[in-house]
Amino acid sequence: MYDIAVIGAGPAGLAAGLYAARAKLNVAIFEKLGEGGQLAITADIENYPGAQEGVTGAELAHRMKEQALHFGAKIVKDTINAVELAGKVKKITGAKERYEAKTVIIANGGKARPIGCPGEAELAGKGVSYCATCDANFFQDLEVFVIGGGDSALDEAMYLTKFARKVYIVHRRDEFRAAKSIQEKALKNPKIEVVWDSVVQEIKGDGVVESIVLKNVKTGEIKEHPASEDDGTFGIFPFIGFDPVSEIYKGQVTMDGSGYIVADENMKTNLPGVFAAGDIRVKALRQVVTAAADGAIAAVMAEKYIEHGE
Repeated sequence: MYDIAVIGAGPAGLAAGLYAARAKLNVAIFEKLGEGGQLAITADIENYPGAQEGVTGAELAHRMKEQALHFGAKIVKDTINAVELAGKVKKITGAKERYEAKTVIIANGGKARPIGCPGEAELAGKGVSYCATCDANFFQDLEVFVIGGGDSALDEAMYLTKFARKVYIVHRRDEFRAAKSIQEKALKNPKIEVVWDSVVQEIKGDGVVESIVLKNVKTGEIKEHPASEDDGTFGIFPFIGFDPVSEIYKGQVTMDGSGYIVADENMKTNLPGVFAAGDIRVKALRQVVTAAADGAIAAVMAEKYIEHGE
């Protein structure tokens, strides 16, 4: 029986684990892969207060994990497939075993949203990648296409210029949604070329990506960009947004129409003893700093719930 079960080891989950462990609570942080969540696949961290210049997301995530472990938090590697949150004892079913806890902090975060075009699923991992930090080195001196126009898309495009010889940014509008400072850096980069007002119609290839078909949303013009004969392939990196990883909580906690969990400023959901923190909850800003703040608040409120039942 854990005092607090934290589901997810991104910045929100790790901060929650740190605060709970420092309060001498028996806390487990459940994670199916590695720590960090989206933070772990972020190339450079420039806007987290106090972060050293040049620190990567993976490095910052590792430090967060080590802090939590230092104070006594447990990291449990398991895939959580089902939960029963309504009762006083929260029941959690993993692929390996079942767990129980007095409180639960939901911190699963989000996952990359697919383009949804023909050929994407078939060529995932064969030229289509959702993690530039993970796969950029496979495209050394090749062309790559980044799909999207927000902060993540431009950040990843700039990271990819360290490896690729040419980076095309395909955006459905005629202006970016990213922060102005990020836009300025991207537009000044000589390796980056922007394809405005365009969407991906299809990705083609036999075993690997061989061409991408783009449609101009204003003119209706369709263009196919094949890989050069010398290259034979190129990379496609969709960064068009994230969807909350909230499927297992449906029907139990209140969500909005997009599947984000509704929680108040104290991270409380509609269920007593159940809290939500980080990118999975309804909020105005999804950043490392806000996720960590959510996790800290959730842990303190979970501690109060355990002590006072409120």
